Amino acid sequence: MIRRAVFITLILGLVLQTTSCFRKNKNVTNPIANVNSAQPDKVLFDRAMDAMQHNRYDVARLTLQTMINTYPDSEYVARAKLAVGDSWYAEGGSAGLAQAEIEYKDFITFFPNLPEAAEAQLKVANIHYRQMEKPDRDFTHAKRAEEEYKQLIQQFPDSKLVPEAKQRLREVQEVLAEREYRIGRFYFLRESWAASMARLQSLVDTYPLYSNADDALYMLGQANERLADRTRTIKDEALRAKEVKYFEDHAAAAYGNILTRYPLMDRAKDAKARLEALHRPVPKATQEAIAQNKLEIESRHEMGHFDRLMINFHRRPDVSQASKVGEPTLVAPKETNATDVARGAQRVMIGGGAGPNSVNAEIAPAGAPPPPNQPVPRSASEGSAPPAGSTNASDNSIPELPPAADSGQPTTQVPPSPPAQVNEAASDQSASSTASSSSQQAGSSGNSTQGSNDAQSSSKGKKKRKLWPF
Repeated sequence: MIRRAVFITLILGLVLQTTSCFRKNKNVTNPIANVNSAQPDKVLFDRAMDAMQHNRYDVARLTLQTMINTYPDSEYVARAKLAVGDSWYAEGGSAGLAQAEIEYKDFITFFPNLPEAAEAQLKVANIHYRQMEKPDRDFTHAKRAEEEYKQLIQQFPDSKLVPEAKQRLREVQEVLAEREYRIGRFYFLRESWAASMARLQSLVDTYPLYSNADDALYMLGQANERLADRTRTIKDEALRAKEVKYFEDHAAAAYGNILTRYPLMDRAKDAKARLEALHRPVPKATQEAIAQNKLEIESRHEMGHFDRLMINFHRRPDVSQASKVGEPTLVAPKETNATDVARGAQRVMIGGGAGPNSVNAEIAPAGAPPPPNQPVPRSASEGSAPPAGSTNASDNSIPELPPAADSGQPTTQVPPSPPAQVNEAASDQSASSTASSSSQQAGSSGNSTQGSNDAQSSSKGKKKRKLWPF
């Protein structure tokens, strides 16, 4: 009995597996299924759609390509080209999705005015959305998905697929914003204030719908306060006051942005406390800002403990915190980098008089007047010019001419004539040849006998060596 039960179970399993292999793909629909026609091109198109419903994608692609090559003027050519991309998209896999993107791009190129072009563009964006990874992983597909969704919204603004594209774009931007937030927090914890401020400022400017935007702004204000504390060690009192005011103004602006843009979020109370500590006015949010922030908070989905645990085992990122209201950013502003942050402080220091205590003093461009509180180089009229007729190889400046006699005519300065060019290589060679000739003459005028003896002794000392071959 046990063996019979096991045998029946195996038979039933094989039957279920066989039927599952031949079940239809409900995601694939025939767009011209209700069109009654006996034309051969439609017959081939129907066969291809039937093959795709039964997951025979290679057969479907072969049939569609046969129809396109045989009937290039058919009214179903555009749908056939789109169906080829759908077959690769339904097949999946890295290679299949890459080939599907190529087919969709070709369709948009050849048929940009058809309503299906927006659908093809949406599927191109969905290809990268499906391959998008977590914020701490490679963000290539996330950036590509953001670009493709933006292109759909801007290129096909009247399409019915725009709301779906906007929601997907908000989810993608939530992932990209989370990545920027983590990098900014990494620099903040390591006290790299300029790098942290650059990342956080780019985050709040580009992704205002980010779920932790209030925390990013609060961290930005804290970084500015840390830099203000660091500049209090400058000895120059005027420069120190300007630097402290510069960073405290930026910190107050970040805290004020929390209260005016995100008044209902967690960091609002902390931002208010910091503004009071800095003795700055506390701004109040408008009713429109409060209503908008309330809708954003309510639209976010709160995950349970089990979902938070299982998200660690998934490759896909968590997009539950993405807002479902509001307009996503279509034109990103210029990103802020650490160099811009440092230059902003340097401009204040130079404008207020960068002294010797300034560590970040900016170098003035050539030809510009020296900044205040800096020693002015002496001019030639103060005795620094070399005397007339003297040349200094290390001084490349043109000496000033003495003023002309008082003859009633305006004083004019005539530029000095350039120095004569001298070939140093030739002069060195002639000098060496002259020295050698003079030494030879001196030797010949001396003791000739001693010179001959030296020559003989040197010749005797050098014995010829015989080469012994063995």
